[in-house]
Amino acid sequence: MSTLTREDIVLLRRPLYGFLTVAGGPDPAQPRPVWYEYTDDGMIQLFTDARSVKVRRLRRDARASLVVTAPVGEREHWVSLAGSVDIHPDGAAELAARLAARYWDLQDPVRAQELAAMQSIELLRLVIHPDTIGRYAMG
Repeated sequence: MSTLTREDIVLLRRPLYGFLTVAGGPDPAQPRPVWYEYTDDGMIQLFTDARSVKVRRLRRDARASLVVTAPVGEREHWVSLAGSVDIHPDGAAELAARLAARYWDLQDPVRAQELAAMQSIELLRLVIHPDTIGRYAMG
């Protein structure tokens, strides 16, 4: 397995969208943009509705990948992390709050209401344990 570079970690810690793809068996891959958190121990965590298609797929085949890319206008840089996924019933609401603060201005009452609506449904925390890392970086 390749290891993340300092520049990769800087990219992963920015408030960028990640594109999550879960193993789908005979179904074609369907990447989805997601909020995510890169943890100090090298894992990726995100939250999702407990009733989502991705949860059903992960219960059948617990593999996924996340791709994060620098925005248009910056030098090309992307990181891909793939591996097994654990599904946790705990910590999802707290993760949602941390990520909402990272991606939104929660002083905006509309955004604060949207966060409350997210937290009012049953959420699960997904943790990706990367065993494959890919990257591309110009410069």
